[in-house]
Amino acid sequence: MRKDIQKKVLRRLKIAEGQVKGLQKMVEDHKYCIDIITQTQAARQALSSVEDLMLENHLATHVVEQIKGSKSSKAVEEILSVYKLSKKK
Repeated sequence: MRKDIQKKVLRRLKIAEGQVKGLQKMVEDHKYCIDIITQTQAARQALSSVEDLMLENHLATHVVEQIKGSKSSKAVEEILSVYKLSKKK
């Protein structure tokens, strides 16, 4: 994994971890439902950012190597797989 992306991914995962812990406390403290839903959206966005970074890393490293190594069909298959997963969100 590229070091710059790894650093960003770890930072965003720590943010998401904090948000989930905050959500647990909000539920325990019987906070207003809409406030909890709003915070779940923030946690979801943090994880979505992780996905984006991981895809960037994969395209910049693994896919490039697959294409260079004459495995372009595998690269295309993986890209299409991720694309289809993103459409299900």
